Amino acid sequence: MARVNFKDTRKETRTLAGKPVPVVVTARFARRGRLAVFADGLKSLLSGMRLTFGYLARPSAIVTRQYPENRATLKLPERFRARLRLKFDEHGYQLCTACRLCERACPNASIRILTRPGTLSKNELDRYIWRLDSCVFCNACVQSCPFDALEMTGEFEHAVFDRRLLIFTLNRYAGPPAGVLLKEPDEAKRAAAMEPRDVYGGPVPLNGADLPSVKALAVRPQADPARQGAAPAPGVPA
Repeated sequence: MARVNFKDTRKETRTLAGKPVPVVVTARFARRGRLAVFADGLKSLLSGMRLTFGYLARPSAIVTRQYPENRATLKLPERFRARLRLKFDEHGYQLCTACRLCERACPNASIRILTRPGTLSKNELDRYIWRLDSCVFCNACVQSCPFDALEMTGEFEHAVFDRRLLIFTLNRYAGPPAGVLLKEPDEAKRAAAMEPRDVYGGPVPLNGADLPSVKALAVRPQADPARQGAAPAPGVPA
């Protein structure tokens, strides 16, 4: 076994494939004996055992989180990213305007936005489809949104037996954003402009649509309100 001293280096130019290439050459220590290697290993072992026995003598010093036993008291860092969510105002109206800037910012096409002609606006959100199975949680979608309509939350419990459960719709209803709805004084017209959307409806594998590397499910499942994350907006039937 030999060690490399990274501080003792020299720069040289060597020829590779007929071209001069600058390289950094490091000097090596003399090969160490087996006794020295054994002594280092024993020292490392004793250091680790010292920490282990220290936790045994002082359990209160253990920093490992006992999940899921501590689920009720578990606190994650504020900036922890685990789930993308659409924001809604105090009336339950979505802030998303379907401008598609987040879809363009996504580096691996994990977001797909479908639009439709609206009654109160020219163009409105129909379905906001998010692929949790391929999302890298880079936060580019949140940063690119000019209307502050997206956020990353710390909801990390997504273990499933079928990856098709990780591709779903984020919006509760199809319709115009909050800014357009609040301009309409008639609540009946507001409700008429909003059409409910379920989690696994639309062009997703659980609704019969094939996606790259994810086959469709032939039978459409029943909507699961518990996975929607929130109650429907006012005027939208459950």
